[in-house]
Amino acid sequence: MLVLVAPGQGAQTPGFLTPWLELPGAADRLAAWSDAIGLDLVHYGTKADADEIRDTAVAQPLLVAAGLLSAAALGAGTSAADAAGPRPGVVAGHSVGEFTAAALAGVLDDTAALRLVRTRGLAMADAAAIAPTGMSALLGGDPEVTVPHLEKLGLTPANVNGAGQIVAAGTLEQLAALAEDKPEGVRRVVPLKVAGAFHTHHMAPAVATLEQAAKELTPADPKVTYVSNKDGQAVAAGTEVLARLVGQVANPVRWDLCMETFQTLGATALIEVCPGGTLTGIAKRALPGVATVALKTPDDLDAARTLVAEHTAV
Repeated sequence: MLVLVAPGQGAQTPGFLTPWLELPGAADRLAAWSDAIGLDLVHYGTKADADEIRDTAVAQPLLVAAGLLSAAALGAGTSAADAAGPRPGVVAGHSVGEFTAAALAGVLDDTAALRLVRTRGLAMADAAAIAPTGMSALLGGDPEVTVPHLEKLGLTPANVNGAGQIVAAGTLEQLAALAEDKPEGVRRVVPLKVAGAFHTHHMAPAVATLEQAAKELTPADPKVTYVSNKDGQAVAAGTEVLARLVGQVANPVRWDLCMETFQTLGATALIEVCPGGTLTGIAKRALPGVATVALKTPDDLDAARTLVAEHTAV
């Protein structure tokens, strides 16, 4: 069984969309999405520097657009959700990647997902501007030791990713204290290229904004199994998927539980849409025996198509 996953914020790098725009129709599709959300995705995906694409209001729609563009090139876009050919058995996304997954599952169409994530990015940027906050990844250690240590410092375990990785979020002062006082067993504390303490109470103001925007949408039920970050559970109702997308802004990401569900469902292969690498790296450690491909450039499509052919059913 094939799992299709989408990465979260921090996976973007300058110019990462440039080779994808050489594919037939890709530039036109990205230009149309740009017009729909009032953001020049072509510029930000090809010419913008690291600081420009670090901006939350830019990074989030850019990542969702990249995921949808690469999935369409693979033949796993939303237009393929109703097709009779092979399709993924499961979709999931990390943090903002859940919006990509919701579109790939047919819960929202591409444009609706991008408009909602544009609202999310702007609202989270506003929330992040209230106080200097950020996130840092902790490599190694035991969660039973690490989590209490973070809570002692006033930090939130915002991403519990599995495979020995937890991401802490809080004020910059709290993160500085963490760098000086690592939990026992943690090898490194790595600051992330994000502009706020996402998936914590610091993002509460963004939830209300997103709730209002979500009222204008009519989600469909997922056409493939959709696994939620909230608790790693499969969600069968489109209304529940949408509600979770809204609430997840201020609640921790439990990617570890998502991977446990992939195993339970019988995953044999995992493809990470563009800009791939982060989630496949975690999967290689946490899901031994599961074949993986990360879509970084179009050169990776052939290997991904091989996995699709070998691990999906018509």
